[in-house]
Amino acid sequence: MRVLFIGLTLAAGLLSGCATVRLIDSDVVSVAAAPAGMNLQGAKYRFERLPSQANNPEAGLAEQQAQAAMAAVGLVRDDEHAQLSVLVGFAGTQYLADAWGRPLPPGAWSPYYGSISMGRGIGPNVGLGMGMRFPPPTQYRREVSLIMRDLKSGQVVYETRATHDGPWSDSALLFATLFQAAMANFPNPPAGLRRVNIEIPR
Repeated sequence: MRVLFIGLTLAAGLLSGCATVRLIDSDVVSVAAAPAGMNLQGAKYRFERLPSQANNPEAGLAEQQAQAAMAAVGLVRDDEHAQLSVLVGFAGTQYLADAWGRPLPPGAWSPYYGSISMGRGIGPNVGLGMGMRFPPPTQYRREVSLIMRDLKSGQVVYETRATHDGPWSDSALLFATLFQAAMANFPNPPAGLRRVNIEIPR
């Protein structure tokens, strides 16, 4: 009985622990293109913005999140002595999904359904049925990107992009996590598409 009690206690602890975190799986593609002899580790940078981002208040938050992710891998923000410029990109959409998580086409779902039936008997029969259907789940797709450019030559020396689809609606935390995923393996990322998993609080 004692062994059983200990086993149940451990299982309950594991379940409660699992319930406090969620796994954010991001698809990441990164390309390192620094010329020979250029070391990106510990490089100093400043942010640049596109004209369309100049008056966007969300751009400032995205840069703060990107700055935290870059600081975690050793990059240093120094606007006055910057070696690199960093352009931050971010986008998010939401959509209704089918049972497999695939986007439903526009107009594919309605909250009501109905049917009309006619038959012969003593008199014509016409029936109309109306009912409610449960809505399909809402999914959120988010994407971030970072483009680093050598300020002396204008050459792009590092580019990375991360995307995630999931049911979570807390955009600020998800975007911050995506920037962390985008900076994984900096400055020597593996080639091609890879999956980066990060656990965050629920």
